[in-house]
Amino acid sequence: MNRTILDIHILQTVPPSNLNRDDTGTPKSATYGGVRRSRVSSQAWKRATRTAFAGLLDSSELGIRTKKVVEVLAERVLQLDPSMTPAAAQSLAAETITTATGSKVAVPGRKTKQDVEDPAAESTYLMFLSGRQYDALAAMTVEGGKGGDLKALKDYFKDRENKARAKQLVLTEHSVDIALFGRMVADSTDLNVDAAAQVAHALSVHAVEVESDYYTAVDDKNTNAETGAGMIGTIDFNSATLYRYAALDVNRLQENLGAGHDDARPVEPTRRAVTAFLEGFVTSLPTGKINTFGNQTLPAAVIVKIRSRRPVSYVAAFEKPVGLGEEGGFLREGCERLAAFAPDLEKSFGLADGPEGWVLRVGKETEALAILGKPVGLPELLDSVGEAVVARLTPEASDAERAVSTSGTDGGSGLAPGSGA
Repeated sequence: MNRTILDIHILQTVPPSNLNRDDTGTPKSATYGGVRRSRVSSQAWKRATRTAFAGLLDSSELGIRTKKVVEVLAERVLQLDPSMTPAAAQSLAAETITTATGSKVAVPGRKTKQDVEDPAAESTYLMFLSGRQYDALAAMTVEGGKGGDLKALKDYFKDRENKARAKQLVLTEHSVDIALFGRMVADSTDLNVDAAAQVAHALSVHAVEVESDYYTAVDDKNTNAETGAGMIGTIDFNSATLYRYAALDVNRLQENLGAGHDDARPVEPTRRAVTAFLEGFVTSLPTGKINTFGNQTLPAAVIVKIRSRRPVSYVAAFEKPVGLGEEGGFLREGCERLAAFAPDLEKSFGLADGPEGWVLRVGKETEALAILGKPVGLPELLDSVGEAVVARLTPEASDAERAVSTSGTDGGSGLAPGSGA
């Protein structure tokens, strides 16, 4: 069966910055092609993408990743039954979380001596649940523990049907971010959700050296007779032209989201999730030391392809580090290198008749990439990809509609993301 795989390739230049640092405060790096490269971890850019969702999707479509699951659920229980005391709501919420997820919760120690009340119980690790899942669990908690009766709720969950329903609630109504990035429940592996998205570590296309900024801060209350700084320090940084890559298994995303909530357009939730991920990944930026360096850049080039078998990264185009251009800069040669490598790779592996793809680019330095797809701006890119996804996922769509929406399908071989490739 042909699948719908979205490949996203990005070239982005970042000035002096420290987007993602290690335990010593130094910008992360990696050796690739025998030279040291600037690196931004996949986790950092996933976090930035998830943060961007707040402005792209309704809060009801997003999840909450926290140890404070009991507190979150208790708040929703109180909204449904304000007559309960906060302590009773927390006791009921703890019982429901334990039953539904199989995870243990425990009350942590007080953080300060001034804390009057004990904090709510917490899970031992971050737990990822959607807003809709919390709402459904809250309704079940109020139903089984009427008036805040913990014993009644425990008896309620002794019924196998009720216990099974509680577990099922955690397996359905996944939020967009859970469907995209997956979920791991250490105590109940059957509740795990396989991620639909793969995000690579961003790498500079050239060799990079770390530099240090020596800074001082002056005490505002110092007089002219008092010389010297009130504080001194150093910050490590680098600058780089990064190659960023992500792949999205749209079919798995649809499976994770379920059938959707719009009977008229059952793929509409998937379309919204795909375009939100695309826009979020393209436009987001990790915020490490952002106030110090103000490195607020957007990509110079974005290439998007839709494939039918497996994702394909173009990172090998930069295994040999890009050299400094005659007039300085790495972007122009990076684009030329990518424009030469991508068609050669696709021809060699029988992907040359694949999708035309789309290219969003800025400036003369990126002109070489024009051959890789249809030129678009960001709004048109989002609309075109969304339409292609709907056409490919709608069973009644005609072959002609699919061909127009996807500009063809690639003939590659391999596995979809998450299947072991």
